[in-house]
Amino acid sequence: MSLARAARHDASVTRISTAPIKGLALRSRECVELAAGGVADDRRFYLIDAKGRMVNGKQLGSLTAVVGDYDARAGELSLRFPDGGTTSARVELGASVETRFYSRPRAARLVNGPWAKALSAHAGQELRLVQPEAGATAVDRGVRGGVSLMSSASLARLEQTAASAVDARRFRMLIEIDGVDAHAEDNWIGSRVQIGEALVLMRGHVGRCLVTSRDPDTGVIDLPTLDLLRSYRESSATTEPLAFGIYGEVISAGRVALGDRAAPV
Repeated sequence: MSLARAARHDASVTRISTAPIKGLALRSRECVELAAGGVADDRRFYLIDAKGRMVNGKQLGSLTAVVGDYDARAGELSLRFPDGGTTSARVELGASVETRFYSRPRAARLVNGPWAKALSAHAGQELRLVQPEAGATAVDRGVRGGVSLMSSASLARLEQTAASAVDARRFRMLIEIDGVDAHAEDNWIGSRVQIGEALVLMRGHVGRCLVTSRDPDTGVIDLPTLDLLRSYRESSATTEPLAFGIYGEVISAGRVALGDRAAPV
């Protein structure tokens, strides 16, 4: 194998993104600690409607315009709204509540404080803020999906199809890498992948939904992302339909920082 070809399999981390409340704007991070379930302060909380159903940017695009920050050491959660308004307080857990998380029951605790009222006013409907029970996070696939990853080459391939720039934040991935060919990460499924100090078992593809069609700053639907993916990915052999990126489970904890190497073991 030539050195040039070998380099395409030696990727590095170029973006790390988290959100303390599921569905809110992503925050760029320089480094994170990967543990069982992913990053402890990523998707630490989620929102439910009056019937207890989880809601995110798929149903309420305006949520993506709200920036959240959670200081785990101080136990303080802050929100910044598009109009410049802010809400900040220490997190205090309230009563237990049964929620529906992607149509499945999930136990959670209500989060007492000013956030639910502020987010309800912003979204135009009643919302409640909750935290999963037992220290879990609100990532889509639980412990098995604590890490999500895509390559910048895959994004570039999608941009070719769209004939325009595509913001990586639409896909809400924890980690973005550079240094592999487009969709080469698909071949990592079933493999252990070293990412910085952590070891991750890649378990499947991330199937896509309407949220990727929304502008990540405004939440307005402005790109037919699913149609674009369907035009060249529909026949791909993937574990979920219209896949873009992969997910995996942390099997050995460790620190991951920008510039760290990412490669199958």
